[in-house]
Amino acid sequence: MKDLFGKAILDYQTNNAPENLITETSISEADEMSIAYLFREYKKMPKIERKALDLAKGKVLDVGCGAGSHALYLQGKDLEVTAIDISKNAIKACKLRGLKKGKVSNVLDLDTFEKFDTVLLLMNGTGIFGKMHQISKFLQKLKSLLNDGGQILIDSSDLIYMYDQDEDGAYEVPANGYYGELTFTIHYKGETEDTFDWLYLDYNTLQNAAHANGLNCELIIEGEHFDYLARLTHL
Repeated sequence: MKDLFGKAILDYQTNNAPENLITETSISEADEMSIAYLFREYKKMPKIERKALDLAKGKVLDVGCGAGSHALYLQGKDLEVTAIDISKNAIKACKLRGLKKGKVSNVLDLDTFEKFDTVLLLMNGTGIFGKMHQISKFLQKLKSLLNDGGQILIDSSDLIYMYDQDEDGAYEVPANGYYGELTFTIHYKGETEDTFDWLYLDYNTLQNAAHANGLNCELIIEGEHFDYLARLTHL
């Protein structure tokens, strides 16, 4: 992994001639993403993210923290926050921004002796699951990281709107696989990252997967564009 996403974050933090990221997926064309967006303050975040931060309590784990804006906001609210990301450059940028506790790690590699009251997976948190067949593996791991009474706050989007409808109103989704399984490719400063899997889940699919893995699933809030925030807790 070239860590281009993290490189862009670190370039922005250190004022090292940052450029926009170019992202494309298996169902959409190339699109520009401003890195500044990842550094936004609470008041400029979408309502789903603000709601998740409002609900965060106790000892918090921020999974896939990126530039660390969520973790830093909660840290400023005197919560004990651990932020993780697979990007070394992103974690370096987070620490330069003042994050006290951040480490380079895949959530699947975390030791389960440390438990949390809130686990955050925001900005399409289901994406890290990658593929449908990996959902249970991730949910079981996340469940093992929860204290009694703990919560997982996770968001995603239902991508059904990306697909055309036939004359009867049925969506023309792929015959094989789940329509929210995508591949992502990132370009930055003339380099291209290795393509990676990313999973968008509709709420009903997440709810069914949660129940199958011994977790309650509650719809907290819906956004303006087929997106939503869910809370998972022990059954």
